[in-house]
Amino acid sequence: MKVLLCQDVEKLGWLGDIVEVSTGHARNFLFPQRIAIEASETNIKSLSEEKSKRSEQRRLVQAQLEKAAAAVNGAQVIIASKANEQGHLFGSVTSKEVAENLRGQGFEVADEIVKMDHIKEVGTYEVSLKFAGDLTASVKVVVVSQEEAVSETQEDK
Repeated sequence: MKVLLCQDVEKLGWLGDIVEVSTGHARNFLFPQRIAIEASETNIKSLSEEKSKRSEQRRLVQAQLEKAAAAVNGAQVIIASKANEQGHLFGSVTSKEVAENLRGQGFEVADEIVKMDHIKEVGTYEVSLKFAGDLTASVKVVVVSQEEAVSETQEDK
């Protein structure tokens, strides 16, 4: 069954797109939730202006994301955390901590775009940031023990 999307739906399409879905999915989910309507000429014409506005918004957002990704690509994050003598952390470094550090450096980074497993060892790691679709950036995360960080700052003085 062909339906006209009334809003953006991840993995299905954008507002104003005509997509092919099963009849049951359309009648039981898309129509009652007002996510889609029947793809008739009248409905297509009524959504065409909204579709062009939304397309322009997506283009502007994509340009802004590309600019943010280019700015943050190659940045370095240094995080001091408590660790034992072998370099095992008491806890872990999370994507939220990496995102907060990047925001502290002036980059526009949301917590959700940092894609990584928890870091549980002292060391240097490459972490990817997934902004949208195939738009990604890479940052270097250096995890040091707090004892090393304290001794380095005392040496600098």
